[in-house]
This record gives sequence, C-alpha cells and structure tokens, in this order.
Amino acid sequence: MILTTTPTIEGRQIVEYKGVVFGEVIAGVDFLKDIAASIRNFVGGRSASYEDELIKARSAAMGELEERAELMEADAVVGIDIDYEVLGANNGMLMVTASGTAVKLN
Repeated sequence: MILTTTPTIEGRQIVEYKGVVFGEVIAGVDFLKDIAASIRNFVGGRSASYEDELIKARSAAMGELEERAELMEADAVVGIDIDYEVLGANNGMLMVTASGTAVKLN
C-alpha cells in the first residue's frame, strides 16, 4: 500500500477513486506523563513522554487508514492529511485523525 501526502504518484496512473478513508485515534495522557511534562515546561526542553504518545497515536491512525483502504481494495491512499486535537476537561486526551483518498492504480 502506497501512502502519500501528494495528490498523485509518480510513474503510476490513478484509474479509480474508491473514496475517502479515515484513521482516528484518541489517546489518554496519564498522570505521570503530565507531571514529567510540567517539569519540562518549567525548566525547558522537550517532553519525550508526550512525543512518544504523539508518535504512537499518529502511527495507529495511519495504520487504521491503511486497513480501511485495504478493505476498499485500494492500492494507495493519496492526499493524506493528519490533524491533531486535544480533548477532555483538562486537555488530557489527544486525538489524531488521518484522512486521504483511497485509489486504484494502473
């Protein structure tokens, strides 16, 4: 499965548009990571715990997107866009959404 942010795939022709596909993940950030991030916010630097959660959530959303495209018998997903949002009363949830167009290639 080819996954790309571009609208076309070099050297390949799109012969059929299967439809829009999505992958969504909502991940909770636990109490200990909040404490570690708060310390990082105070002293400066990157928050590895939050970065790890973001990477995991993005990978899971892309995996879901790919699985759904496979169910549509697509060869690729073009025009992929990834969005991030925080949810919850204390912004304790991270939502990652990946979307694109599933296509059949020649």
